[in-house]
Amino acid sequence: MVRDMRNRPLRDLRISLTDRCNMRCRYCMPREHFDTNHEFLAKKEILSYEELATVVESLIPLGLSKVRLTGGEPLLRKDICKFIKMLPQELDLAMTTNGILLEKFSQDLANSGLDRVTVSLDAIDVETFQAMGDTDEVPETVLRGIEAARKAGLEVKVNTVIRAGYNEHSVKMVADRFIGSDVIVRYIEFMDVGQTNSWNLDEVITGEMMQQMFDELKPLKANHTGEVANRFLRGSQEIGFIESVSKPFCGECNRARISADGALYTCLFASSGSDLKALIRMDATKEQIADAVRSIWTKRDDAYSQNRGSAEHKKVEMSFIGG
Repeated sequence: MVRDMRNRPLRDLRISLTDRCNMRCRYCMPREHFDTNHEFLAKKEILSYEELATVVESLIPLGLSKVRLTGGEPLLRKDICKFIKMLPQELDLAMTTNGILLEKFSQDLANSGLDRVTVSLDAIDVETFQAMGDTDEVPETVLRGIEAARKAGLEVKVNTVIRAGYNEHSVKMVADRFIGSDVIVRYIEFMDVGQTNSWNLDEVITGEMMQQMFDELKPLKANHTGEVANRFLRGSQEIGFIESVSKPFCGECNRARISADGALYTCLFASSGSDLKALIRMDATKEQIADAVRSIWTKRDDAYSQNRGSAEHKKVEMSFIGG
């Protein structure tokens, strides 16, 4: 198993299948920066499914055990179920989606071998949902997708980003919506990802502040090393808090990211990645790809959230490498 300079293994690979999305969430792809004039990646610049499958297979000997498909919005990528079938089924296969297309694809995703889906849902009420996502879509579309995923046999988690002045009321509303179901709700502190989301520390509602909005929470032990959410039971309902700003978890981060154009990023807050596409398209073997990633990972020393504010640098946009 390969380990970085802080003794962190490489276990989780997040693959951005596209830099395109059908929403314009203010904290991810604000419309004034990602409008009709924005130049998205050309098809030839994006790694093919065969190329991505080769990367995944190359990393299994290094300790890879989980793959998460992200975007942009991954369900916009054509024939995504074909790709899932290409991945080794011994891996934990998951997806993060905004849920707009989930109702249509849920059964096919499950049949293809996907294990779990995480759905972004920042509000239950229409007004806040549309304001947060800068969209004409409605939350009911996402809720139908969640129910379709559950019926298809997929494990479902809901991620809710909380931003002060926008959707603090969503903390209780989202949790209440899923009482009595097996859907796990997780709240995410507003993070300074990328350069365009107008992040301000004053707009961060910390996990501790959110926890105080509930009457009684019982702490749960982590399922595994590197788990990003601090987990609690609210009666029989599991909820979690991803506290990257107030309680950084860099010390146990075991995630690498592949951008849609084939660069390997070793941190969500990185300024640049390492080009794997050129290596792949020179017909590198799986062993050569593994050696390249091993060399990159063993030099990894990222700990942005722990060092936040000590040194600023230009950060890659979240829509480019996935959340």
